[in-house]
Amino acid sequence: MDESYKKLDSDEIELGLSKISNWKLDNDRIRKTFEFKNFGDAFAFMTRMAIEIERMNHHPEWFNVYNKINVELTTHDVGGISNFDFKLAKIMDDFEKIFLD
Repeated sequence: MDESYKKLDSDEIELGLSKISNWKLDNDRIRKTFEFKNFGDAFAFMTRMAIEIERMNHHPEWFNVYNKINVELTTHDVGGISNFDFKLAKIMDDFEKIFLD
């Protein structure tokens, strides 16, 4: 099994959370709400993220209303949080900065 697809323990999750911005642990997932200037920016962010998501083959649960996107990340194959969740969270954080500048 790929090491990225290992379910992380609580210490590994805390370490991962320390490396990303404003993500919160909620049971077996991490969550964040992204807020943009308007719907166009939110939709552009989701469109750009879709390219990275497909490349990783690691799909979030997300929901968009106007300028906000609520994201939940978990790795269903391992029944919890894996390194893939933190990798995708970091990519999302990095692209968020581009849209907010």
